[in-house]
Amino acid sequence: MQTNRIATGLLASTLTLGALGAATVAGAATTTKVTTPVVHALFVETDQLTANHILTYVRGNDGTISIAGNYLTGGKGGLETGAVADPLASQGGVALINGGATLVATNAGSNTISVFAVNGTALTLEQQLPSGGTFPTSIASHGNDVAVLNAGGAGSVAEFALANGKLSAISGEVRSLGLSNTNPPNFLQGPGQVGYTPNGQHLVVATKKSTSSFEVFSVSKTGVLGATATITASNNPVPFAFNFDAAGRLVDVEAGNSSLNVYTVNANGTLTSVGSIADGQKALCWLSEAQGYFFGSNAGSANVTSFAEATDGTPSVLTTVAGTTHAGTTDSVVSPDGKTLYVESGAAGTIDAFTVGSNGSLTQVETLYNIPVASEGLAVS
Repeated sequence: MQTNRIATGLLASTLTLGALGAATVAGAATTTKVTTPVVHALFVETDQLTANHILTYVRGNDGTISIAGNYLTGGKGGLETGAVADPLASQGGVALINGGATLVATNAGSNTISVFAVNGTALTLEQQLPSGGTFPTSIASHGNDVAVLNAGGAGSVAEFALANGKLSAISGEVRSLGLSNTNPPNFLQGPGQVGYTPNGQHLVVATKKSTSSFEVFSVSKTGVLGATATITASNNPVPFAFNFDAAGRLVDVEAGNSSLNVYTVNANGTLTSVGSIADGQKALCWLSEAQGYFFGSNAGSANVTSFAEATDGTPSVLTTVAGTTHAGTTDSVVSPDGKTLYVESGAAGTIDAFTVGSNGSLTQVETLYNIPVASEGLAVS
């Protein structure tokens, strides 16, 4: 059916252009401008131990996806000890930066990152660089600053500079997290995510069970990280993944009691709790935001819970089971227009697509099967 639609569209376009060309000859005054359609894509990192790949998919206007390409990163995937559905046990293992023109992928088994130029669903490998530590699992960006979270051993964050679609390590910009993990780390012990605050003034790391805290580094106007982190204990054990709300507050999920938590990020790097709400499900670990609502993946319950916020940031459960997924529900990502949520289930090898309603409701559109088990890491354009 899709092939027929494409063929029909091309035929119609050819006939239309032919008619316009005839009109131009006859009237000698009409100019026809052909606009190249924008191709929206979904990117999936496979984390395969022998050779890491990025799978690319075309996204339709209705949220459905179809395979478009398969690209080697040049590095190897990794597997955290004890992980079954989530080999990286993190959020942000692959990221679009540079206004969507560049894709950066982690190669946890090679201690490297790969940098691709993006053209719709087509990728061109530009670089493979040392990650600045061991077992890289998460990537974040703000402007031309790019941070990589290394989860192995003591853990670290390393900063890179973006210029002309390429990354270069910034001398002296590696900071230890002071953790006591192995390499690879245990899936509950390794840090879960790195992220810049929306104003770019702080860099945040969630440590999961290692210390059940947040490590926050200051970031200068020139992108220099503070020498040491300000550490704030999380409300509950195992702070895993986070986003930010419209007011710049940190919104995270804490797997110890499957709760969503909201914190104010203070100027000195400390965090002040605004509120916490448990969803009553199992292993709430990943989090996406769309249209002011938050959607958490419950790895042990194979579903998604939706959350809302009051004006002051106080969180509440909107719908306990807003969407049903598959075994080992893990990473998720939202389309740039906020209308489609994609949720990966690493143990089942599936991706579920949901339309996001203006009231925060989810309507399932499609289930895509045959994703390599267990993959983790999503990005969307």
